[in-house]
Amino acid sequence: MEKELHKSFVKNIEIPEDTEHFFSKGRDFIEMMMRYQGAIREVSTKFEILNMEMSVRNNRNPIETIKTRIKTPKSIVNKLKRRNFEISLESVMQNLNDVAGVRIICSFVDDIYYIADLFTKQDDVRVVEIKDYIKNPKPNGYRSYHMIVEIPVFFSNEKQFIRVEVQIRTIAMDFWASLEHQVKYKKDIEKSEEIERQLKECADVISATDVKMMDIAKKIDIL
Repeated sequence: MEKELHKSFVKNIEIPEDTEHFFSKGRDFIEMMMRYQGAIREVSTKFEILNMEMSVRNNRNPIETIKTRIKTPKSIVNKLKRRNFEISLESVMQNLNDVAGVRIICSFVDDIYYIADLFTKQDDVRVVEIKDYIKNPKPNGYRSYHMIVEIPVFFSNEKQFIRVEVQIRTIAMDFWASLEHQVKYKKDIEKSEEIERQLKECADVISATDVKMMDIAKKIDIL
């Protein structure tokens, strides 16, 4: 079982020589990743229950999709290096907020704030940080609602609060972000300034479409 877990976390990862010690304690590394997986399940379950409850109460689901991800070991090490943090398991837990991530995809912008409010009002959710890129988009046009939260995860001998990054966005915002990510990491891209301008224009059009769709939903009493 341990070998299978280890393969799932470090498969096809090239570990730089100067960070081999980061993975030298295989069991400790696997346990840390297991804890993050547990936190992801806790957060996902909370949103799933909220979605079911709203389906019963309001006769509609505010959440379309729930996606999860864990940073790869290589990505973890690179981020620690970029921020000049110590390369250690303890440093990961103390300094990185986005090792575990949950993305919530909603139909409408109002759903984002509604579901985020319900989630953060739960008494075992600790809100560490909120960044609203919907009201304050990034210069490239990126829009999403970000939260860093601490969630309790219960193990055989302890309860530990673990940080999870939660991103909440509409279907349209997620579509744009996915395509922008592909373009951003495309090598040897030509006319990058023109493409960035076009992406920004697309982001603005998508945002305007989100607003129009929400207005239509309100007119026909969906919201």
